Amino acid sequence: MNKNLLNIVILAAGKGTRMHSSKPKVLHNLAGKPLLQHVLNCAKQLSPEKIIVVYGYGGEIVPDAFEHETISWVEQAEQLGTGHAVQQAAPLLDKDAKVLILLGDVPLVNISSCKALLSKTEQLGLLTVKKQNPSGYGRIVRDASNKVTAIVEQKDANDVQLKINEVNSGIIAANTSHLSAWLQQLNNNNAQKEFYLTDIVAMAVNDGFEVSTEITDDEAAVAGVNSKPDLATLEREFQQRQALKLMQAGVTLFDPLRIDVRGDLEVGHDVEIDVGCIFEGKVVLANGVKIGAYCVIKDSNLGVGTTVAPFTHMEQVVIADDCRIGPFARLRPGTTLNTDTHIGNFVELKNSQVDVGSKINHLSYVGDTSIGKSVNIGAGTITCNYDGANKFRTQIGDNVFIGSDTQLIAPVTIGDGATIAAGSTITKDAPADRLTISRGRQITIEGWKRPQKVKK
Repeated sequence: MNKNLLNIVILAAGKGTRMHSSKPKVLHNLAGKPLLQHVLNCAKQLSPEKIIVVYGYGGEIVPDAFEHETISWVEQAEQLGTGHAVQQAAPLLDKDAKVLILLGDVPLVNISSCKALLSKTEQLGLLTVKKQNPSGYGRIVRDASNKVTAIVEQKDANDVQLKINEVNSGIIAANTSHLSAWLQQLNNNNAQKEFYLTDIVAMAVNDGFEVSTEITDDEAAVAGVNSKPDLATLEREFQQRQALKLMQAGVTLFDPLRIDVRGDLEVGHDVEIDVGCIFEGKVVLANGVKIGAYCVIKDSNLGVGTTVAPFTHMEQVVIADDCRIGPFARLRPGTTLNTDTHIGNFVELKNSQVDVGSKINHLSYVGDTSIGKSVNIGAGTITCNYDGANKFRTQIGDNVFIGSDTQLIAPVTIGDGATIAAGSTITKDAPADRLTISRGRQITIEGWKRPQKVKK
């Protein structure tokens, strides 16, 4: 066996009947990623020569969901047990490799425990855990000298074995040559009529090999998802771990139980995050950033000292230092804000660039627009960027004042220092340093009376 050559097999063929879903179990999301993705991420950090995933229920739906990954896929057309699943992968294993078998529905698998198990394993190794309530798990049976002699599944265990609290996690390491031989000897003479992978333990003992064990005290790291309650429990466990990491990095969380990190959140010093916030994809919060309650931030970078007021949504935006955003603002992909810009309540930006010191404080939509320095956009302003077939850009120079309730019909350019009177509809370029007005003539109709309800 080449100790430096590692193959990883991930078992991901099950339907997950108790999930009550047509979706394969391993495609259900935890922290915004499929369960299987979490296991793959762990596997990749162990630097294996190859990763083999055994899939079954749902057919090609599972491989198609991971087409971006370098994986050898093997189908288990009939789900006849874990031993049968590994039998499907056996032909792809390198003959002189060490094999680590992981489970596609155990998303919080611990990398350090896997490394410790691999380092201990010569012929066969088990990752085990001691549980206060071991019901449902295969028991680790040891002899008087504390050596492992077998794993007995719950339905096959006797009264004495049922009292054992050390259980099998399902994560197993072995060398390929012995594993292949043991797999050929498996049978389904058990209560479930399945081919149990765990039967190889007794085979190893019969062959005179000592079975190595790594006992973890992290129950969540070996907990599988078999139902929606299981999924919710591990979601909260994952989020609490993320919250602890953030606080250890110096972040102030107003309530560590009310935060969701569904990706990678990078933080600087003196960051504050209020309750109910969701972070998706890759998010960077620089020093001194303050995030108000119930914000959703996805794939965005926020600069030093920027403050985001409650109920703000942003996706794929870049925000410079000392900006103020929200509440109830929406920043859509392609938006960039330069230093000291203000985006206020019920303002939506899309694919727009706002330069230093400019303000859009109230009730406006700005799309496909470049805004210069020290610009003030009045309440109710709309850049009309879409003609029903094509989109066009609006250019607004420096030191421009746009009055409230203005429509800028793109493509249009507003020159530096221009002022647009409130209530204008601008269809032509507005010259620099001039007041531009576009309104209908105001009239008053004498003798007009408001309609009254007719009594029936």
